[in-house]
Amino acid sequence: MNTGLLHLHNLLRWVILITLLLSIYKLMVKQNALSTSKILLITSHTTLVLGLYQYFVSSLLGFKMIQSVGMATAMKDAVSRFWAVEHIFSMVLAIILITIGHIKYKKTGKTNPSFIFYIVALLLILSAIPWPFRAGIGRPWFPGVG
Repeated sequence: MNTGLLHLHNLLRWVILITLLLSIYKLMVKQNALSTSKILLITSHTTLVLGLYQYFVSSLLGFKMIQSVGMATAMKDAVSRFWAVEHIFSMVLAIILITIGHIKYKKTGKTNPSFIFYIVALLLILSAIPWPFRAGIGRPWFPGVG
């Protein structure tokens, strides 16, 4: 079951990236972005719930690693630090920004604040994804496929 949740979590990153880019594009050209923004919001929160479950319950790379080796040891190793702190912190912050951007757009209809929130969220997400080319932390482009 944990492998399936991990694959779903990794697959949903593509949905988030695509809808985030589409929302940014729509905001940039002043099109109605409410529907893509809503899909982005729902997908990001679903991915967050899956990620938090993995971090605290099912993965040995998250909270359990901090418990077993201690925070000081985890922070000294780049791979451990990525999984223990950087990935979860960046993603939670990005989802907070996505949520604020969606709410601002829904309430005011103004594109500039949401556009800025979405751009910053995109940069955070891109920096915290375990891309395949990142040494020690890389995950496949499409895990579980093939």
